[in-house]
Amino acid sequence: EAYVSALAAWQRDGVPRSPGAWLTTAARHKALDALRRASTLRRKLPLLVEPVEADATGSAAGQVLEAADGGWGAAGGTVGGAVPDDRLRLLFTCCHPALAPEAQVALTLRLVCGVPTPDVARAFLVPEATMAARITRAKKKIQGARIPYRVPAPAELPERLDSVLTVVHLLFSTGHTAPSGEALVRDDLCERAVDLARTVVALLPDEPEARGLLGLLLLTHARRHARTDPEGRLVLLEDQDRDRWDPVLVSIGLTLTAEALTAAPAPGRFALQAAIAGVHAAAPTFADTQWDRVVGLYDRLLAVWDSPVVALNRAAALAFLPAPDGGPEAALGVVDALAADPRLAGYPYLPAARADLLRRLGRSTEAAAAYEESLGLTQNAAEQAFLAGRLAALR
Repeated sequence: EAYVSALAAWQRDGVPRSPGAWLTTAARHKALDALRRASTLRRKLPLLVEPVEADATGSAAGQVLEAADGGWGAAGGTVGGAVPDDRLRLLFTCCHPALAPEAQVALTLRLVCGVPTPDVARAFLVPEATMAARITRAKKKIQGARIPYRVPAPAELPERLDSVLTVVHLLFSTGHTAPSGEALVRDDLCERAVDLARTVVALLPDEPEARGLLGLLLLTHARRHARTDPEGRLVLLEDQDRDRWDPVLVSIGLTLTAEALTAAPAPGRFALQAAIAGVHAAAPTFADTQWDRVVGLYDRLLAVWDSPVVALNRAAALAFLPAPDGGPEAALGVVDALAADPRLAGYPYLPAARADLLRRLGRSTEAAAAYEESLGLTQNAAEQAFLAGRLAALR
């Protein structure tokens, strides 16, 4: 709650001289308020997590999933007078451990967040028909298994945490760079993801990874106004006007990230991703970026999360370190090795990264071919225009 207050107060009055002290004082006041409500909350909490009864036609969860197809509405009750009750019930129903992780993510994006099935399919790098069938099977499993439509009891929340954080992160990523359409960014999805991440922190305030995810989203979302020019064209990180970054979101994001990194013996993947975003946010200019720290953090991230996308991002950072261990040539070797990973088949940013490295090495013909490959895989108009511009510059 202190962070929510900070968002409003700091945007109105500016970032205070000592953000940490401001947050501590605000948190103390919120804690006193919470103590006054504690006895009432203890009495009411059991009522909030009772499952909705199913009727003879099937589970209540299944009926709600059918009704919610396309995303939640603006209406809905509240948990404890603050947290959107219907949204949480639907989110945790979709993230039930009885479902496979990929089905949890797909259901949440489609039903909780209203992301069209073709865009969900692109996020998973699978055909639309495959994704539609996956979503249908997951809904039928919820109905057949009579999975309750409810917010889990407090003791059940931690086992759902990783799934919930994963779907919120993917939702944000889907908005941060839209898989299709004219605009690069879908602010509605980004804002929805930030809201969900804030809700998870409110539910599980002692979970470092929840704070890490919220920190990551805020640090990333802080750059939104600088990512495109007035005509909607994509602006790379190295060319962005950092004065257009949101200083309030940066400050709160850095605070959350520091807390997430120090609250656990070994930081998790969201805390480490937030730390990488924090290095970028702390650099006054692109040239001031501490690339050795970025690469080191990617190494730590790969140790806890074997993701080829993380490995590709590490290669992009490696290109900015000096040779022989770094530089475009060393990075290109890593990218070429990653091309053999089947998990990156059809991933447009793999040939795009390769094209950029080849361009920087002066290998224009090969770079043009890689740009063409990426262009054929990309369905976002802003990204297509950027790639087409790079391709034209090589010819």
